[in-house]
Amino acid sequence: MHPNRVFRSVDHAGDIAFARTRGFGVLALSGPGAPLLAHVPFHLSEDGGTARLHLVRSNPVARALDAPHPAVIAVSGPDGYVSPDWYGLPDQVPTWNYVAVHLAGRLERRPGDEMRAMLDLQSAAYEARLAPKAPWTADKMTPDALERLMRAIVPCVLHVEAIDATWKLNQNKPDAARLGAAGAVAEGIGQELDALAALMRNPPAL
Repeated sequence: MHPNRVFRSVDHAGDIAFARTRGFGVLALSGPGAPLLAHVPFHLSEDGGTARLHLVRSNPVARALDAPHPAVIAVSGPDGYVSPDWYGLPDQVPTWNYVAVHLAGRLERRPGDEMRAMLDLQSAAYEARLAPKAPWTADKMTPDALERLMRAIVPCVLHVEAIDATWKLNQNKPDAARLGAAGAVAEGIGQELDALAALMRNPPAL
């Protein structure tokens, strides 16, 4: 996380809402020789206390979970390059604006008989956002196909013990400079630049 406190959250309600909406991140935990990483969809509880997810049984992360293990889910948001020319101020340097939320805690592999309920929870949350499309449910699968799927994946829960977030949106610049950069960043380099520009124009209260 960025060391400048002006970019860091104090009240994590916004961080939780952001992570719940994204619902996808990079799961990381220590492994022999190098960190173990997995890109995972997850369902974060409303209070931010638990993140439910599943892994393919053969995933090295799943195989490492003989016991609960310290882990982090890193959730990334919009990001983009900011040219010093956009501030309208002298003696500026390039930077990169971004949003990131880290959910840290203990990752636990859960019993296989919890997998169906977790699948239903996750899919229902995502499908609800596709309305008015009729939601997909696991009941649409044949029993044999569903059973094969359940055997191939394992349920896990991250018990979240700490939340850390950076909302780096040029809040350390004068308003005119920040707004000038916001007006240019949407045509620049990065991901979800329109969303980044909107956040730069109206940074959340941290």
